Amino acid sequence: MDDFPIYKFSGRLLDQYFGEIPDRPKSLSIRGTFPDQPHLVFLTVVGSRKCSRYGEEACRHLISGLKGYPVVIVSGLAHGIDGIAHQAALDAGLPTVAFPGSGLGEKSIYPRQHMELAKRILLSGGCLISEQPDNEMGNTWTFPRRNRLMAGISRATLLVEATHQSGSRITAKLATDYNRDVLAVPGSIFDPGSEASNALIKMGAIPITSSIDLLEALGFHVTETKPLDLFSLCTEEESGVLALLSRPKFRGDLIREMELPTSKANVLLSQMEMKGLVRENNGEIRRT
Repeated sequence: MDDFPIYKFSGRLLDQYFGEIPDRPKSLSIRGTFPDQPHLVFLTVVGSRKCSRYGEEACRHLISGLKGYPVVIVSGLAHGIDGIAHQAALDAGLPTVAFPGSGLGEKSIYPRQHMELAKRILLSGGCLISEQPDNEMGNTWTFPRRNRLMAGISRATLLVEATHQSGSRITAKLATDYNRDVLAVPGSIFDPGSEASNALIKMGAIPITSSIDLLEALGFHVTETKPLDLFSLCTEEESGVLALLSRPKFRGDLIREMELPTSKANVLLSQMEMKGLVRENNGEIRRT
C-alpha cells in the first residue's frame, strides 16, 4: 500500500460532503483517490456480516445493474454485505469508497481478511477513509462513529439484509436523521435477517427489487436498461489517455507518453480497464 500515502481530507471537501451532519469530523485521513467529480452520486450499501445467499445475490445483482452510471458505492469493508458491495462495485467498474472503522495504517486496517480487497479498491481508483488515528485498531465505539460518516456522505443508504439490533439498522436510522433517502431490499417474513429491511419498508423506506428501482431512487430517469455512455463520463486524465490511443500501444510506450509517474500511470490504466474504457491484449492496450 506504499504507493498510496495517507493524506488529510479537510476544508472544502469536509463542508461539501459532511457539512449537514451533526458532530461533523474536524478532519479525516484518506488513502487513494477520492471520487470528487460533481456528477457522481454516492450510495451507501450496508447489511449483515452473516448474510444469507439471498442477501449476497441481491447485493451483487443490484449493484451490477448500475454499471455505466455515475454512482459511487460506499460501504464499511466489513465481512458480509459490506465486502460484497465493494467487490460488486469493482466488478461493475464503479468507484467505491470504504470506511473501515479503524485507522488506515497497514497494520491496523480491519478486518485483516479484507486487506487484498482494500488494495484492490485503491488500485481501481477508489479510496479508504477514516476518522481514527492511522495506527488505531477497530474498537466497539469506532464502528458507530464511522456509520454516521457513511450515512452522511451519500445521497441514499441501501439496507440489503439485517436484524433489528444490527449496526446496519443504525446506519439507516442515521440516514433518516440526516434527511437522506433510505432504501431497503424486502425479504422473507420468516427470515430474521430480513427483519430490519421489512420494518423499514413498513415505516416508509423505498423498497428496492431491481436495479431500475435503485437508479430511479438515486434520481436517474431510466427509460431503458441501456446504461449511460462511459466515455461521456471520463475524467480529464482518462480523456488524455484515450487521445493517445488512436492505435493500440504497448504499456511501456503508453506510460512514457502519459508523462506520469509509473505507479500513478498503472493505477490509472487499471481503473480505466475496470471501467471498460480500455483493454489489454497480448501486451497491447487499446480503446474498447
